Amino acid sequence: MENPDKGICSENVFTRFFNQQISALRNFLYFKFGNEDLADDLAQDAFIKLWQNCADVRHPKSFIYTVARNAALNQIASQKVALKFERTHSKDTITIENPEFLIEEEQFRQKFDRAINSLTDAQREALLLNRIEGKKYKEIAEMLDISVKAVEKRIHGALVTMREQIDNFR
Repeated sequence: MENPDKGICSENVFTRFFNQQISALRNFLYFKFGNEDLADDLAQDAFIKLWQNCADVRHPKSFIYTVARNAALNQIASQKVALKFERTHSKDTITIENPEFLIEEEQFRQKFDRAINSLTDAQREALLLNRIEGKKYKEIAEMLDISVKAVEKRIHGALVTMREQIDNFR
């Protein structure tokens, strides 16, 4: 007999929830971001995180969509940062004669990834929407259904954290 107090932490409940939601979550991610492989990976990762945090999750459906959406935004932001960097530092400036540049570039990328991952989901989402997507605070507030002040606070907190971890971060 299932323990009703376990909720989503019960294997049977989790399996049933997974079977009911996986296709819808994959479709949501595919239509939102246009990449089927990414949609599959992120949907699976969202359910893994749900299982790992099942005791703390009150609204599992909301949780998996939020986790998956944030992961997709992080993935896209990371790709955009890499593309921007490539555009501003064309291959002509990188030569075999300058291996220090390649090492510094990789070190910066690692610091950046660690710093982004150390932010809260709320801070990361607001920062990436602002800095990568170019959204204004008001637009972000409307998208996330929060106040402009809350957006300001999230971005400020994210920037403080990023500056602590990356020298000369703006």
